Amino acid sequence: MPAVSAAATIIAIDGPAGSGKSTVATAVAARLGLRRLDTGAMYRAVTLLALRSGIDLRDGEACARLARDMVLEMGDGVLLNGEDVSAAIRTPEVDAAVSIVAAHPAVRTELVKRQRAWIEAHDGGVVEGRDIGSVVVPTAKMKLYLTADPEERARRRAEQHSGVALEAGADPAATEAAISRRDDLDSSRTASPLVVADGAIVVDTTGRTVDEVVEEVLSYL
Repeated sequence: MPAVSAAATIIAIDGPAGSGKSTVATAVAARLGLRRLDTGAMYRAVTLLALRSGIDLRDGEACARLARDMVLEMGDGVLLNGEDVSAAIRTPEVDAAVSIVAAHPAVRTELVKRQRAWIEAHDGGVVEGRDIGSVVVPTAKMKLYLTADPEERARRRAEQHSGVALEAGADPAATEAAISRRDDLDSSRTASPLVVADGAIVVDTTGRTVDEVVEEVLSYL
């Protein structure tokens, strides 16, 4: 699998669900005038295909075949075989299944190849996921690992799915349990597990505003 050019300007942002990766990556990319790639959305797209096709999610080769055959365009939204699936890949059903699909080595091999091709085509960018600094681009100019306490991560994810603040009645209890299960799956898989990459800066986003986190990230440049 080809490596990414050392000349590319890459900021790698890794971290677990609800740590603020997407929000921070979007803001940092805007501040720096760089493109952003959400690699998690790519795994979600394969998962959505697998759910729609009715295949066994634990069939690694079947999932990999979907990954190899799909036409995927990553931009402001996510186009999957010509369909805008930006909202469809963010459902609780996809949330519950994505770690299973993403654990298959053949799926990861295909998507890492696509991620590196995207980075080369855009001469770098802000790239977020779970194995960016450790596997996809270990030579990134900056490697960050975002984290937050489980309660805050659950609150953020519950609000994301409900579309309302917790004060308006959303309950994160089930979300916290789901996040814990996903953390275990992502951290224990044999292929590209979620880890703090060598040389990564750990940024705790608990109780902090987006602007505060972004300013800290930019201070490291």
